[in-house]
This record gives sequence, structure tokens and C-alpha cells, in this order.
Amino acid sequence: MLNEIFERKLRQHDIRSIIERLSITDRDGFLDALSNMLGRFTALLEVANRLSDSLSLDLLFTRLIEVTTEELDAERGTIFLNDKIRSELFARVALGDIAQEIRFPNHLGIAGAVFTTGEPIIIDDAYADSRFNPATDKKTGFRTRNILTAPIRSRLGEMVGVIQLLNKRQGCFTKADLSLIEAMASQAAAALQNARLYEQIERARSEEAQLYEVTKAISSELTLNKLLQKIMDFTTSILDADRSTLFLHDEKTNELWSVVAQGLESVAIRFPSHMGIAGSVFTTGETINIRDAYHDPRFNQEVDRKTGYLTRSILCAPVVNKEGKILGVTQVLNKKGGPFTEIDENRLKAFSAQASIAIENAKLFEEVLNMRNYNESILESLSNGVMSINEDRLIEKCNSASLHILNLQEDAVLGRTIEELFSGDRQWIANAVEKVMKTGTSDVSMDAELSLGNGRTTSVNLTVTPLINVKGEFIGCLLIFEDISSEKRLKGTLARYMTKEVADQLLSNADAMLGGQLKQATILFSDIRSFTTISERTGPQETVSLLNEYFTVMVDILFNHGGILDKYIGDALLAVFGAPFSTGRDADQALCAAIEMMRALREFNIRRTHEDKHPINIGIGINTDEVLVGNIGSMKRMDYTVIGDGVNLASRLESATKYYGVNIIISGYTRQILTDNYLLREIDLIRVKGKTKPVAIYEVLDFHDETTFPHAEEILCVFDEALTAYRCANWKDALKKFERTLNLHPGDKTAHLYVERCRCLLANPPPTPWDGVWVMAEK
Repeated sequence: MLNEIFERKLRQHDIRSIIERLSITDRDGFLDALSNMLGRFTALLEVANRLSDSLSLDLLFTRLIEVTTEELDAERGTIFLNDKIRSELFARVALGDIAQEIRFPNHLGIAGAVFTTGEPIIIDDAYADSRFNPATDKKTGFRTRNILTAPIRSRLGEMVGVIQLLNKRQGCFTKADLSLIEAMASQAAAALQNARLYEQIERARSEEAQLYEVTKAISSELTLNKLLQKIMDFTTSILDADRSTLFLHDEKTNELWSVVAQGLESVAIRFPSHMGIAGSVFTTGETINIRDAYHDPRFNQEVDRKTGYLTRSILCAPVVNKEGKILGVTQVLNKKGGPFTEIDENRLKAFSAQASIAIENAKLFEEVLNMRNYNESILESLSNGVMSINEDRLIEKCNSASLHILNLQEDAVLGRTIEELFSGDRQWIANAVEKVMKTGTSDVSMDAELSLGNGRTTSVNLTVTPLINVKGEFIGCLLIFEDISSEKRLKGTLARYMTKEVADQLLSNADAMLGGQLKQATILFSDIRSFTTISERTGPQETVSLLNEYFTVMVDILFNHGGILDKYIGDALLAVFGAPFSTGRDADQALCAAIEMMRALREFNIRRTHEDKHPINIGIGINTDEVLVGNIGSMKRMDYTVIGDGVNLASRLESATKYYGVNIIISGYTRQILTDNYLLREIDLIRVKGKTKPVAIYEVLDFHDETTFPHAEEILCVFDEALTAYRCANWKDALKKFERTLNLHPGDKTAHLYVERCRCLLANPPPTPWDGVWVMAEK
């Protein structure tokens, strides 16, 4: 009867006539069927209305799920669309769930079966169906009872995706429900396809704009390392990956190298250009896209085991310049949301082509910059003064030695003419330049007197040489000043800072320079404890007397062991062993000096006690490292000193003696190069302020006796066991052993410190993993 109404398009009086012919029972059934039919029409109309005003795929997903779950009285629903490129079904929205995008191969599970066959599935008992995966319920805490899954087809019959509803609230899903959901899916298919197409167009437009901005950004960077970092950051971003590395080819060594790798320490990576996945790409020029790294024999799993990183997918492509030469390869790891696609490959190739231009520009700029720096470094390293003058008689370059010899400042020299700079008593220099410009031959002035102003003079040899370009054209002159002044009053000054033997050796060695040098040296830093309190208690005169007496004793000890006094810093002193000359036992000499200083301090305090004066205590920090040694300062005031992280660490170790309640602390770097045997105790692994790498530190016990440190050998054994347990996070066992150490020596402040630490860690365990490193927050 319903079909007759809809197919013949009957008018109102025709329908009334039909209804009047029906019995009361048939009339009720007819009205129920008509009501159900109108409900379906209403639902379809609701779908059309909800989907008609949006091109947002996420919004369409949400609206369609809301309508279908409401109309079919289901608890949850999900729409899966097919990704043709990846052959995957994906869902953006799952009603009642907060999960992100879900993806899986389009042939798996119940949804995959419906998509593959095109046939709908009604499951009354999910757990009785072998295709259902109960693990999903375990993860979400949701209990699936029954399932309705239907295909979504385009108007041309092409499979677009599937729609799935879970848990009919009353009873099970019926064929009528299936009919309605199929009608809804058919109604929504076009809107979903349009939204998907719109999304793809918008994404392509966004990616194009992003690639343009990225290309513009990298093209303006000429510093190679910064450029490589930018390229990797942009690569990771535009491919939505976890990390990436750019390897460049070193033609001299035939290696692939990178100084920057995301997620790893900034250390240079080098390997032969044919090895591994990157080597294969560089050798063949072919892009490699690996969906599962652990199933590819070319992947080296050992790298993951060492770093703790899990590599899932890999995309590696060559970086080729416009001549077709391969400059290197880009390796991208772990695409978020699944493996890398063909689109990702094309995007990486397009970006790599743009990056190759920037890389070649940066490498060319670096070569030019290196050559300029190389030439300027040579110029600055010369002890003779060098000055260049162009064909217009303007001064273009001058090194520091020339400024020193001429007693001039750089801003008073560059850009000036020789007539402006060399006049009066210095006119002879301008005359020599004019002679060379006229004759084109070199001119030499020997032992000439050079006025320095204020009646001071010095003696120089001056050589003026013409400069000729590749075409044989005159382009200027080069002036070379050699200071031959005999005024060298170094010995008396050096003797204030080092032993007479070292000073004599320095002055007699023609190859020795007082310029800056990188040398391995051992730094000793010593400081008086609570000096402010002492000075306030004793007054200024007594404080000065105390310091003079104390420094006299300590400096003599330093000199006796071959050390150089770098400087006094208030009540502290800084000494260097191994500069300017190494003895081969610099670390041992420094440690022996520290031990003797502590023994001398004991005698020093005995004398002060007899004189009714307060004793003092000191802390000593020793570290060995490569430091910069040389004359630092201005032209008016210079100091022969050492600077660098190694010096800073020695100072931090001295400060740490207060925290650990000890007198001498040496670093693990110093301990490694000691040649003699000493009584040492490892007390911690610390990270000092301003440093990221932890360092092992050791207490020196050689100056102690049975009175000041009883049961030393037994304590060292027990303390070592306690420290091992502590670093293994076995704080309960460590606490017992540290308490045993205190029983042997109640005055062991370091053991007392660890007892407090263990109790604190037992009460408030740190997050895992725990490396046992103690961070020194203070300097």
C-alpha cells in the first residue's frame, strides 16, 4: 500500500479513500509503517541538512556519527574512509572516545572485511565473532556487545569507506537498521568525498606555501652548520616525522658526514659513503622508503640498542644539485601516524632540490670565509708588523704586531693615507713607500729609528714590497716592520710567578712564545674557609699579616713542586702545573703539592695556637684539562694566565670541598693520568653549574693519620660498596653501609651526607631512570 502511495503520486483524497477501505487493524499497521517510513525520510533529511553547509572533514565525521547513532539508538559509532595512497582505512572521530586518528590496512578486521567485499555485516555477539579484536575493548575499557558495519559507496558505486555502529541500546541491530544506515551512508558519500578533496587541495596549498617559506628561509642562511640544522628542522616538520639527519659527502675522504643529528649529541658522525641505508642511497641515487626498519636487512639495529631509540619507518633520499651531482643524502625517521608515502617522497625530493642550492652556496661561502680567516690568522700570528696599502695610498690591512710596534690603535690606521699616518718624524716611511711605487722594486731600511711619541723611540727594520695582481698590474704595497728593540725585561717579572729554572728555560727557548696556546695543564685552586668571619674577628692588620704568612708558606711549596702561581684572588690562590712547559708528571706534582700544603697547614695552625691565634682551614680543588695559556689583558696591562672550562672546574671542586666536608678533591680527569699511587676515595659523580657532562670526584687522604682519619683502609672498602649500592638505587643497602662507615669514623662528613641522601631518596624516590648524578646548583 505504501509503495502504491509513493509510486503513483496519489493526491490527498485518493489517500483518504484508500485508508477508509482498510480495517481498523490494517489501518493501525499502515499508519505505523507510514510513521517508520517518514522517520527514515526525516533521518535522511537530517543527514542532508547537517552535511550541506560544511567542507570540513572532521566536522562532517562528527555530524554524521551524531545523526546515525541517534537515529539507530547506538552507543558509539565510527566512520572509516579509505586512503588510496596508503591502502589504509582511517578514522578521525570515534564518538565517546578521545583517541587521535586511527589507521590500519584496509583489509583487516570487520571494517576491512566490509570494505573489501562491499557487503554489510550485522554481528549480534561481538565476542563470538573471530574477526572481532577484544584487545581494543581492554585498552579503552568499553564493552562491545553488537556491531553494525555498512559500506559507503559513491554514486558511481566506488567504495569510499565504511560506517560502523556499536551496541544497539535496545536489542540487536536489524535489517531495517541496516537499510537506514546504508541510505544515510549513500546520502553522505558525496559530501565526504567533496570534503576529502577540499582537504587535500587545502593541504597541497598549505604545503606549497610552507615549502616556499622554507626555501626562502634556508636560502638566506650562509653558515653551513646553521643551514644544516635549519634544513633538518624543516624536513622533520614538513614530513611530520620524529627526527632527521642530513649527511654531506666529503670528497677528500669519500665519507658521508654530519655534525648535527636531531635527538643525538652534537658530535660529528662519519662513515664510508657506501655503508648502510644512507650509503646505498648515495651510491645508487635511488630513494629508499622502508615501512618497517627491523624487517629490512640494511638497517643496523645496533644503533637503536646504543641510543635507546626505536626506529620504525625510514625515508632516505639523495640531495642532488642542478648538474645532477649527489651532494649527500637526507634520512628521515618515524613518520607520525604510519609509514612514509609516495607524496612524502616527492616532497622530500622537491625540498632537497632547493636545499642543494643553499648547501652549495653555504659551502662556497665557508670556503671563502675559511680562506680569509686562514690568511688573517697567518697575518695575526706573525711577530713582525705587516701593513698593506692599496694603489690609492690608503691603508687596508694591519696586524696586531704592526699596531703594537707603531704604538697606534686600529681605528686610527685603517682607511687613512700614508701621508696622514706617516709624517714628521715618521716621514721616512712614506718616502720609502713612494720610492717603491715609482720604481716597482722592494726597498729595505735597516736599524731605522721609529718615533713612538712623547720622546720615546724604538729600532725597526722596514721592508716595503710592491703588490702585483695576476695581470701584472701594480695594486699596492706591503710594509713589514721588524722590532729589533733589545729592551726585554721579562726575567724579573717571570720570577714573581714561577721558579727561576722555569723562567730561565722560557727565556732561553727561542721557540717558546708568550702568546696564547692550548695546553694540557693541571690547575690547583685553594681557598681559606670562612675567611670573611676570620677577617671580621681579627681586624685588617692581623688579616694582612695572616695572609702574608700563609701565602709565603704555600707559594714556596707550589714552587718546590714546579708549579706556577697564576694569581691571588683575595684569600684564594690559583696555580698551574704544566705551563709553559710540561714535566710529564704535572698531575702528580700538583697532587703532591696539595698534600704537602695540608701537612704544612697543620704545622702552621700549631704555631698559631701557641700564639693564641685562631687556626684556619683550607679547601683545594685540582683538575686536569686542555686550557688556554698566554698573555691576557690590554696593551697597558697584561697577565700571563690560564682560562678555560678546566680552570672553572677546579674552582667548582674547591667549592665542593665545603659541601662534602673534605680538604682535597681531584677530578676523574686528573686521577686518570696520575703515575704514582695515592690514597684516594671516590665520593661522587657530580654535574657542576654550567656543565652538562658529569665528572667523577675523589677525596685525597694521604695527609691524614690514624688520629684525623681512623680505620682508613676498612672505611675505603665499605664506602666503595655503599657507593655502588647507592648508584644502583639500592638505597636501603647503601644506607646500612654508610652508617657502618660512620661507626668506624663518626667524623666522616661525606658518609654523614650520604646517610641523609639515602633517607631522603627512600622517603621520596626520584623518577626513573635515575643516573646517580648529583647536581651542584651552586658555584
